[in-house]
Amino acid sequence: MAGKPVFIGSEEIERLVRDSELVPVLERALANFSSEDGGGVVQPIRSTVPVAKYKGFLGVMPAYSAEDDALVTKIVRFYQTTSSSASSHHATVLLFDPSNGVLKAVMDGAEITERRTAAVSAIATKYLKRQNLDVLCILGAGPEAVSHYRIFTQMFPFKQVKVWSRTRERVEKFVRTVQGPVQVCTSAKEAVLGADVVITVTMAMEPILCGEWVKPGAHVNAVGACRPDWRELDDVLMKSAVLYVDSREAAVRESGDVILSGAEIFAELGEVVKGTKPAVNERTTVFKSLGMAIEDTVTAKLVYDCWELKNKPKSKHKQTAEVD
Repeated sequence: MAGKPVFIGSEEIERLVRDSELVPVLERALANFSSEDGGGVVQPIRSTVPVAKYKGFLGVMPAYSAEDDALVTKIVRFYQTTSSSASSHHATVLLFDPSNGVLKAVMDGAEITERRTAAVSAIATKYLKRQNLDVLCILGAGPEAVSHYRIFTQMFPFKQVKVWSRTRERVEKFVRTVQGPVQVCTSAKEAVLGADVVITVTMAMEPILCGEWVKPGAHVNAVGACRPDWRELDDVLMKSAVLYVDSREAAVRESGDVILSGAEIFAELGEVVKGTKPAVNERTTVFKSLGMAIEDTVTAKLVYDCWELKNKPKSKHKQTAEVD
């Protein structure tokens, strides 16, 4: 009989996995996903149930990675909220034994989602950025903004970070949480002007980023607006920039920025990682991130492997030596 599944919470996930370990795992998963043969990745489009009465959605995101031999489902809810104390997203990740379907672990999905989403944005920036990175702009100030701030200030040599949010309480909480040098801006335009990299992590339903504000050659990571009728970026930016996505299939079905602008997708990020499509660094680039179940899958597998290693019983010989 199988044992009870373990529970791995957010604080333990944060302790177990370093971004330096997570980034290469995600790069490999993106490349596999965008391979012509699918790279052993089985991932249907997420299934979403609207909860119109409460302005929310419930999504189910399953995936299997043959290379990692990992089978995972994420259950995620996202609700429109302006409260500084309430997160718009919450999730639970279930890790199964792929050989028999037995549940092995239940994990805090919010931490996994925030970490893997920020890491994928960092991967996109690594490949699509120009040579010099001085100014980082973050539009939005929720948990995803915090996770992006942390990995971007670790991986890249930004000299200035500017942040803007429509909610003052969220910005104040963001500043307290990151405990790093941040310039709080009074408008999105002020934050965007002169930025080399722009990150949008909002619950906006209409564009909050205008193409005319964006520095030529800058890179934009568009993370919010995960519904077909929601927007973060205006048509000027979407049609003038070189557009990269995590999944073509998902983008043309789920991304309002892509669907409503009619912008042409140049490549999937995984194709750039794999080397089958180029990074057009001399032009402004946009990476539209919707988030994929395979990203949750390989992240959850890494978390579980680290947890298992940490909790592996000591050998009898080692225990005896410690007693002696």
